[in-house]
Amino acid sequence: MAGLVLAIDQGTTSSRAIVFDAAMKPIGTGQQEFTQHFPASGWVEHDPDEIWQSVVSTCKTALRKAKSTAADVSAIGITNQRETVVIWEKATGKPIHNAIVWQDRRTAPLCQKLKKQGLEPLFSRKTGLLLDPYFSGTKIAWILDNVKGARRRAEKGELLAGTIDSFLIWRLTGGKVHATDATNASRTLVYNIRSNEWDAELLKILRIPAALLPEVKDCADDFGVTDKKLFGAEIPILGVAGDQQAATIGQACFEPGMMKSTYGTGCFALLNTGADMVRSRNRLLTTIAYRLNGETTYALEGSIFVAGAAVQWLRDGIGVIGKAEHSGVLAAKADDTQNVYLVPAFVGLGAPHWDAEARGAIFGLTRNSGPAEFARAALESVAYQTRDLLDAMRKDWKGGSKQTVLRVDGGMVASDWTMQRLADILDAPVDRPTILETTALGAAWLAGSRAGVWPKAKAFAKSWALDRRFKPQMDETVRAAKLKGWRNAVKRTLSQD
Repeated sequence: MAGLVLAIDQGTTSSRAIVFDAAMKPIGTGQQEFTQHFPASGWVEHDPDEIWQSVVSTCKTALRKAKSTAADVSAIGITNQRETVVIWEKATGKPIHNAIVWQDRRTAPLCQKLKKQGLEPLFSRKTGLLLDPYFSGTKIAWILDNVKGARRRAEKGELLAGTIDSFLIWRLTGGKVHATDATNASRTLVYNIRSNEWDAELLKILRIPAALLPEVKDCADDFGVTDKKLFGAEIPILGVAGDQQAATIGQACFEPGMMKSTYGTGCFALLNTGADMVRSRNRLLTTIAYRLNGETTYALEGSIFVAGAAVQWLRDGIGVIGKAEHSGVLAAKADDTQNVYLVPAFVGLGAPHWDAEARGAIFGLTRNSGPAEFARAALESVAYQTRDLLDAMRKDWKGGSKQTVLRVDGGMVASDWTMQRLADILDAPVDRPTILETTALGAAWLAGSRAGVWPKAKAFAKSWALDRRFKPQMDETVRAAKLKGWRNAVKRTLSQD
């Protein structure tokens, strides 16, 4: 059983753990959903202790299903929902407030205030990001400002802050290691992605004490070992990456020009730009794709807040479907003569619009519109949003090509109908790999390669295998009409300045 790697995939709605064998195949999986808290309109929180318990439980489940023990595991890799933040007590590890989730919009007024002060170009130049509630920095500032005594305690060095990976590393190592990796750090709004360090000027603007923050390491690095009491033996933690960067790695997008898009709760498309830190002119993000052996690889990223969440809304919000996997079957039955558009701005619009105040809207309803039309509109909204990102990336990067092939992963890509419609709207091939757990696979590869039990990047890339390529089939006239209708719907959804 030697050479096993345990991947912890801590997501927005559930935690998963997967044991991979020495041949990089999953042999044991555990998954557990946890509670979503919505204390106010546009606010989203998680209980950090519930997340922690779900991670420990799923790791034990995965090990049991793999018929292995902690002693068989060479390394742990962690991937996590990015931008979600926790502040906890240094002495006890107890959180002082619920985790504020990446989807949360409560800091929109602060972001607007900073924009009016003319500070967005400064933040963007240093971090590659925009002033939006999506990112971690303003969330940390909010907790310090709104939890009684938090700022005073932070300044005295009694508190620690970090994204979910940092919180898990702290707990897994029994409070011995406070660390993160460069990809998660790059999403905080206070990390300088060129100099690779916490930026004192930005920390001062947001009034965040530097002592709160973790040490920033490479994605494949030494993050300590797990407390023996957790799993029965110490396991080295050797890989960490934010979920979208982990998926980029899992899709073996190691060469400039390669692109992947992950369709989970949200949708996140990353285009590898190599050592070239591209400054977007179309309101995309410049981010760290990964940092290995001290060398930083950059990416252009387009972030869509609602993808799979639109399917969840169909199921849980309006009861159109009983199970998420039914959405594609229902969409295929929709009336082609109806042009129903869903703009899923439930928590605002992400790239390339970045409108925190926009809210969801449906256009084109007729008396004959029903569940099938709603399902198709929800799934098509994901394809349209991806097309907006692809168009912006082609404008931004001179090294880009119109012959883009998109590698996809995430829960939604199991639907053939959805992937075919994506290829049709993009007018580009869409490649679905045989292993859909690419986020967990990316984290596992970071840890496994660091441990020396998995191959290096080039050999790993050769192991990527295609399940199916979806090629565009839609008539260009139909595509153009659909895109025109979508852009009109978005324009009518945007909030007033």
